[in-house]
Amino acid sequence: MGWREQYNSRLCTADEAVKRIKSGDVVVLAHCVGEPPVLVDAMVANAARYENVEIKHMVSLGSGAHAAPGMEKHFRVNPLFASANTRTAIAEHRGDFTPAFFHEIPKLFREGKLRADVLLLQVTPPDDHGYCSLGPSVDYTLQAISSAKTVIAQVNAQTPFTYGEGIVHVSAFDCLVEADSPIYEIRPPKIGDIEKAIGEHCAALVEDGSTLQLGIGAIPDAVMLFLKNKKDLGIHSEMISDGTLELYEAGVITGARKSENKGRMTVAFLMGTRRLYDFVHRNPAVEVRPVDYVNHPVTISKQYKMVAINSAIEVDLMGQVNAESIGLRQFSGVGGQVDFMRGVAMGEGGKAIIAMPSVTVKKDGSVIPKIVPFLEQGSTVTTSRNDVDYVVTEYGAALLKAQSLRQRARNLIGVSHPNHRDMLTEAFEKRFGEKF
Repeated sequence: MGWREQYNSRLCTADEAVKRIKSGDVVVLAHCVGEPPVLVDAMVANAARYENVEIKHMVSLGSGAHAAPGMEKHFRVNPLFASANTRTAIAEHRGDFTPAFFHEIPKLFREGKLRADVLLLQVTPPDDHGYCSLGPSVDYTLQAISSAKTVIAQVNAQTPFTYGEGIVHVSAFDCLVEADSPIYEIRPPKIGDIEKAIGEHCAALVEDGSTLQLGIGAIPDAVMLFLKNKKDLGIHSEMISDGTLELYEAGVITGARKSENKGRMTVAFLMGTRRLYDFVHRNPAVEVRPVDYVNHPVTISKQYKMVAINSAIEVDLMGQVNAESIGLRQFSGVGGQVDFMRGVAMGEGGKAIIAMPSVTVKKDGSVIPKIVPFLEQGSTVTTSRNDVDYVVTEYGAALLKAQSLRQRARNLIGVSHPNHRDMLTEAFEKRFGEKF
């Protein structure tokens, strides 16, 4: 049977496809922009057919209707990263949360430690040889295709065809649902004066020829603003967004000095606007590969002068980083932060940076410090005090690596908000028994 016959034999409607889901199944959603909205909507519309279906994913950008109050009889969310659409369900005990390093997730699927009965994902239409691309999300999605008992794909012509390892033959899918729909976009954030100051301090730590890991948000985009005078930067990052494009188009990002995958931007997933998706479409300069390769600390360690820039909710005076919870409330997850921090530490000439504003301004206008004497009770230590080189705020860069606890605290107080330095100084003096 040729690939076209295989393809046609698997075609069905979304409603028909999701009837393959059974009560008690674990349904895995492809990551982030790879989440298939038509299939998820069909699953929710058929909720009355199911009981105790567990929904597992990392970042989810959809409506999260399966996590809404009243759905708990049918669906129980158990994500590996708490997104905006699942935080409330987790906090209200209508869902669970499973912590995991991003680079380990494919292995957990391979070993059966994470179940995958049904996978819902999004792919491009097949090429002339019957191969579809996973587009913006290869990360754990590629392994989930092999691990899941049933694989249901939304074939969406709006998905960019990306190169790397996420090119899969139509025979790998049990059901194919042709449905074009807009893929999820994340608009560029507003960059203010604080973000610009942080970006400038971070950029000062980046040397020519460095390979970068950057996330999404105002701070990573602000860092990009101050890298325009650098030469031959490379990208090896769990993701890129629109902020990368300007530097690439200006010739700053060339990858010429990368130790691995020279000349190419290597990522596990993509998240941005249509401009980014159009840029990566059939572009050999970008390779999207599984996260157990991209984020594995050993892979990261091979990049000379690897610079990892991540953020945090709070950092204590010892340098412990909480990047995922607010007290007992799960806010996000570890993601790839520790993967890259440890990979940098294993390599040569790199820098592991935590970049954040010195304060959090809450919706009610109150201001709380992000550099604190102690992490809030119940909070998670995402990244240990041993893994961080620098903590950067709008007030400068605090060196932590190879510094004593006393010197770490001094350096962190030096980049804290001036309004909170008296409080931190008092905590310093109480802890160390000496004047600051």
